[in-house]
Amino acid sequence: MKKIIVFFILFLLFITDIKAKSTIVMDMDSNRILYSENIHDKRSVASISKIMTCIIAIESLKLYEEVVVGSEIDNSYGSGIYIKKGEKLLLIDLLYGLMLRSGNDAALAIQNYVSKDFVKLMNDKAKEIGMKNTIFNNPSGLDINGIGNYSTAYDMALLTSYAMKNDIFRNIVSTKKYTLTTNMNTYLWINKHKLLHSKPYVTGGKTGYTDIAKRTLVTTASKDGLNLVVVTLNDGNDFKNHIDLLEYSFNKYKKYKILNKGLLKIIPNENNYFVDNDFYYSLDNYEKNNIKIKVEINKDLNNGILKVYLYDKEIYKTNIESIKNYDK
Repeated sequence: MKKIIVFFILFLLFITDIKAKSTIVMDMDSNRILYSENIHDKRSVASISKIMTCIIAIESLKLYEEVVVGSEIDNSYGSGIYIKKGEKLLLIDLLYGLMLRSGNDAALAIQNYVSKDFVKLMNDKAKEIGMKNTIFNNPSGLDINGIGNYSTAYDMALLTSYAMKNDIFRNIVSTKKYTLTTNMNTYLWINKHKLLHSKPYVTGGKTGYTDIAKRTLVTTASKDGLNLVVVTLNDGNDFKNHIDLLEYSFNKYKKYKILNKGLLKIIPNENNYFVDNDFYYSLDNYEKNNIKIKVEINKDLNNGILKVYLYDKEIYKTNIESIKNYDK
């Protein structure tokens, strides 16, 4: 009993120690929320906006085209990679400068090269992936004339989960240092995300700061198959808090395989059904014994719906097909 009481007290101390205005821990595979505080509060998000800038550039399919830097960088201020007009880089090189060093000049060069409608592309992508409380006004995250990019911890976690499914994005944000020689300079860029250098389970993320947004931080991490993203907005102790949140989440939750892709035997020697995908979900020790699966078969017996419940909450739904349909 004494151990349980001590753990409970420490748990309460940990929860009250997070001073961010908004905080979320999300499972990037299922989008399950593992920890949350004010996750739908809309705030200026500073340079973590560059996650969207990066994925838009990647999806433009122009990564290995040469960019000649122009007068667009005249409007850059704050953090930069200090590229010069007339300098030639590949678009992918600019993305490393964007994500490792938070280059605002890189953001402007990327916007100028990829599309004159770049900000519209950012907002269209936000709607596509379900970011309902987000508006982008520029590719850098700066609060220009008091107007920046506005989002929520939840929306930024959704964005990061989406972006981390892209191999190129994952490679960029997991890079600790990047060297580059152009027609004008040689660069060595060290990733600003401190946890990437100190914690082996950290796989990437993005830092941010403006006077209005204060410190914003995104961290991705993987351990024992559990892939998490942490987002904090306006948090003066963000690096420590992200470590605490990740350690808490990795200790409490494990990834479990709920469904196997393939044959689903419902009734022995009767019509059986096929599941198209594996399904994994993060669960704690109490929840793992409270998963229920419900199958609804249509009258013609050719197909149906399979639903997975945690307690009484539906967490997954998929169509199932009669194995006879696959035999045809």
